[in-house]
Amino acid sequence: MNRTTLAIGIALALVAGGALAHSGVKNATVLARMELMKDMGRQMKVLGRMDKGFINFDAGAVQVAVARIAVLAEKTPTLFEAPAQDPNSEALPVIWDDFSTFAQEAQALEMVTARLTIVQQIDLHPALKQLGAACKSCHGRFRK
Repeated sequence: MNRTTLAIGIALALVAGGALAHSGVKNATVLARMELMKDMGRQMKVLGRMDKGFINFDAGAVQVAVARIAVLAEKTPTLFEAPAQDPNSEALPVIWDDFSTFAQEAQALEMVTARLTIVQQIDLHPALKQLGAACKSCHGRFRK
């Protein structure tokens, strides 16, 4: 299995597992963060399913998903400013110990979305690699 397939598989698994993690969350701030990440995962899932041929390529739907990821990436630092915790949260405390790096990671994802040009199916796979790398960069350091 190549790295890209693995990264896409992990992203899809995170989307599926995210629904279970949300049950029982009491802290509204943490729930809002989790919902944001769940939404980001849904957008990645749309792109991943197109890349794998499970659904037909649709340039308009791709643009909507990428634009939504950009908006969510921009909102991420604001939602994480307060160091709220919940036992179901996957956010690590290092986020608040090194918040500037965390915010830079979110900005990096937003910048990746701005550089993407996906007009046909062949453009999708390399774009997903870039998006996946940006997600993994942050998750690797700041998420359980």
